[in-house]
Amino acid sequence: MSLKSISEQYGTVAVAIHWLSALLIVVVIGSGFRAGAMEDAAALRVHVPIGVVILLLTLVRISWWCFMDYKPASVLMPSWQDHASRAVHILFYVVILGTAASGIGMVILSGAGPIIFGGDLATLTDFFDYPPRRPHGIGARVIIALLILHVGAALFHHLLKRDQLLRRMWFGAR
Repeated sequence: MSLKSISEQYGTVAVAIHWLSALLIVVVIGSGFRAGAMEDAAALRVHVPIGVVILLLTLVRISWWCFMDYKPASVLMPSWQDHASRAVHILFYVVILGTAASGIGMVILSGAGPIIFGGDLATLTDFFDYPPRRPHGIGARVIIALLILHVGAALFHHLLKRDQLLRRMWFGAR
């Protein structure tokens, strides 16, 4: 498997970014809801750094597609499915970037950075007092909806259509 994509399969870089991002998004959503409910302020020590890594991975992924690689050819599917697939992927990028921006905004406005990265968590202020909190929570819920659509479509192709679509986004030769 090459670093770059070929017409039938995604390359190692795209596959690695995809699956690492997926794993980290699941972790950041879980830690974010725990921290957001103020059940576990220590979850912010996981949530914030991983959120930054997801932001960086997303920027690397966008740059990779724009300047270094191309996506494999689309598989044969009805045009509405192709358009829906493209829309979900674009929305993922937009919502991830927006959610990261609102998270950064909350950390900056609240002055929570030094607390999250080693201070006394008991001194944290309530993030609900800061305007970026609402779009951050909405973004998290939109990401969950997009994940459900994305995983559902991948499973549909893999289990029902059996068109090998999911194999294109995995390591190794097809």
